[in-house]
Amino acid sequence: MISKKQQRLRRARQTRAKILELCAARLTVFRSNSHIYAQVIDDSGSRVIAAASTVESEVRGQVKSGATVEAAALVGKRIAEKAKAKGVEKVAFDRSGFRFHGRVKALAEAAREAGLQF
Repeated sequence: MISKKQQRLRRARQTRAKILELCAARLTVFRSNSHIYAQVIDDSGSRVIAAASTVESEVRGQVKSGATVEAAALVGKRIAEKAKAKGVEKVAFDRSGFRFHGRVKALAEAAREAGLQF
């Protein structure tokens, strides 16, 4: 029997294969039980252009817990600002096999509102 983690990683692999065909920078999201992390990775997949997470001290001071929708929205806003500062406007959204729901959805919508296009 395949574990939930293996199923998620299989979905992530399929998504990343499709994004590779697009030749676009990708906004990758990882969520744990206590935090959420986002990275913008260049189209070759070898270099991180920008990163934001609830572990950063600036974010930790603003939110009570890193495992909330509000914290995810704040991380989405920060990653969009950092990416735009580096000159990245268009990205492909890589949800890493997680459902587009809750914290992952909040991060994506906040990044769109802050000006990232995907």
